[in-house]
Amino acid sequence: MGVKQKMAQVHIKNVRKAYGAFGVIHGVSIEIEDGEFVILVGPSGCGKSTLLRMVAGLEGITGGQVRIGDRVVNRVAPKDRDIAMVFQSYALYPHMNVAQNMGFALTMRGEASAEIDRRVKAAAEILDLTALLKRYPRELSGGQRQRVAMGRAIVRDPQVFLFDEPLSNLDAKLRVAMRAQIKALHQRLKTTTIYVTHDQIEAMTMADKIVVMNKGVIEQVGSPLELYDRPRNRFVAGFVGSPAMNLFEGTVSGDGFVSAKGLKLPLNGVRPENGSPVSYGIRPEHLTLADDGLPVKVHLVEPTGSETQITVQAEGGEEFDCIFKQRVNAAPGDVIRLSPKPDLIHLFDATTGTRID
Repeated sequence: MGVKQKMAQVHIKNVRKAYGAFGVIHGVSIEIEDGEFVILVGPSGCGKSTLLRMVAGLEGITGGQVRIGDRVVNRVAPKDRDIAMVFQSYALYPHMNVAQNMGFALTMRGEASAEIDRRVKAAAEILDLTALLKRYPRELSGGQRQRVAMGRAIVRDPQVFLFDEPLSNLDAKLRVAMRAQIKALHQRLKTTTIYVTHDQIEAMTMADKIVVMNKGVIEQVGSPLELYDRPRNRFVAGFVGSPAMNLFEGTVSGDGFVSAKGLKLPLNGVRPENGSPVSYGIRPEHLTLADDGLPVKVHLVEPTGSETQITVQAEGGEEFDCIFKQRVNAAPGDVIRLSPKPDLIHLFDATTGTRID
C-alpha cells in the first residue's frame, strides 16, 4: 500500500443543525483541501462532533451543503460517501480476530478474499499489527485496539478519514505515541483527514489547519502557529495554548494598562484611546525575569525538568502563570520581578472580545 493518489476536497457550506427549535450548528463554512489534515477543536458541547457526524452521514443536515470531492452528499448514505471513520470507542467486533475486523468492510463489499488479504496485510505492516492478526479484541491493549480501528479505516482506501476523539480513552503516554503515529500515517498516505478533539495540544501538534469552534460557530480558522501568535479574539486566545494565556480585564491608562485589581502592565505599539476598557493578554512563556520588572509573590512552583512553571500573585490579588525555560530558584512566598515581552502582548476589545491591532 503505497502513497495514495485518491484524495478529495471537503466543502462545508453554511451548514446548520437543529433538533426541533434547538440550534446546535449555526451556519458553519469550512474549505478543506486535498490531503489536508484539519482538526476541529473546542470545548465540550461546541458542536465539533456533531459537525463531523454530519460529514459522515450519521447526522442529518438541517441546512447548508456538504460536498466531498465533486459530489454533494447531503442525502447520500454513509456507506456510499467513500469515507472511513475512527471512533473513540474503537467499535471492534469481539467475535472476530484482528484480520477479520480490519477486512470486514471489504468482505461486505464483496471484494475477493485475496485482495482483502493483501490490503489487510499492507495496513497491518504500516501499523505494526502483523504479529497480532490472529488475536481477538479482548487480547489487545487499548492502544492496539485503536491501531486495529485505524487499520480497518485504511484498508477501505477512502477519500476522507474522519477521527472522532480517537485518543481520549488512552493514558497520557500512549496518547503521545499514538498522536505521532497518526501524524506519520497521514504524511505517508496523504488522505484528506478531519479530526475532532477537545485537546488543543493534540490540535497544535498534528494539524495543518485548526478550526476553533464555540457554541456552534467558528471562532477562527488557521494554522496552529497563526492561532497561537495572532488569536482573532479573546476566546481563541484563552483556548489555544497550554497553559492558557493570562488574560486581565481593565482599562488603558496613559501609556499602560491597569487591571480591575490595580495590576499595572506596559502596552506594546498598539495604543487604544485612554480609558478604553480592554482585555490584556500575555502568554505564560512570554513573561521574563527582569530586575526592573513588576514585583510578584511566588504562590506555586512546578518544575518539569525542561522548564519551570510558576504561579504568582501580584499586589491587589491578580494571580497568573509564568513559564521559564531555565531553572528558577524560587519558593512559595519569595518575591520575583517579571516583565512581559512587549511585542508579544495581546489586546482585545472588552465588549466584543475582538483583537485590537
